[in-house]
Amino acid sequence: MDYLGRTKHLLHAYGVHPKKRLGQNFMTDSALLRRMISYASLNMEDVVLEVGAGLGFLTQLLSQRCKKVIAVEVDTKLMQALRQHFQSVENIVLIEGDVLKTLIPSFSKVVSTPPYSISSPLFFWLLEKPFDIAVLTFQEEFAERLTASVGSKDYSRLTVASYYRADVELLDYVPRTAFYPPPDVDSLIVRLKPKPKPPFKMKDEKAFFELVQTVFTQRNKKLRNAILRFLYRRGVAREKAQEMADSLTFHDKRVRELAPEDLGALTNEVLEKTGILR
Repeated sequence: MDYLGRTKHLLHAYGVHPKKRLGQNFMTDSALLRRMISYASLNMEDVVLEVGAGLGFLTQLLSQRCKKVIAVEVDTKLMQALRQHFQSVENIVLIEGDVLKTLIPSFSKVVSTPPYSISSPLFFWLLEKPFDIAVLTFQEEFAERLTASVGSKDYSRLTVASYYRADVELLDYVPRTAFYPPPDVDSLIVRLKPKPKPPFKMKDEKAFFELVQTVFTQRNKKLRNAILRFLYRRGVAREKAQEMADSLTFHDKRVRELAPEDLGALTNEVLEKTGILR
């Protein structure tokens, strides 16, 4: 039986009705799953995290190519199917729960087709973890934002964060027909490799990411206006904040026109001018 036939059979057998809000679309293209594994350059020393194990097709393939698979699944009925299928497979660790809220053992690589519904929080969660390589499928629009050019319509805080933390490659197109049920959009296979060190020096990384998140909610505004909310949160009085915003190096540029390095320099300048760094 092919993966599509097996998917329909198992969903019926376990009474699973795919939930759109959970992003439950199951990849049924075995060639794509195998390509994802090859992109991760797995070896028998690797501990691989899989987010959204679903019906276990990728889980099984991974278990044959690495030391251990940590397979996380939030759906109780799907976890029941996984436990029955893999009860005698020693190198698969099944964890039921939300990966973002559950204690996850350390891992060296990630290979996953995660639910679209958690793409953004999962991406930021991963950037804070130590790992060697992550190969994931993301919806096309989300993936393109990770590598967007400065000033383009897709340029966002995701772009800035990925540039600062990781090298990102868009590897493979995944048509919506590769999933059951098919989602509304196509996908891309993405490979992330954490950078050994950031491309520019930050005096306060937490402040940098907070500033980037704040100003990109107003990406088409000039910086002098978009920065005000950040300054207010830092305790700068309204009149002083306006004066400071007008004095910043990039005050007259629109947020979408600022390169990641510009945003880093801006954060350092703001921290100095507000007197937070002494």
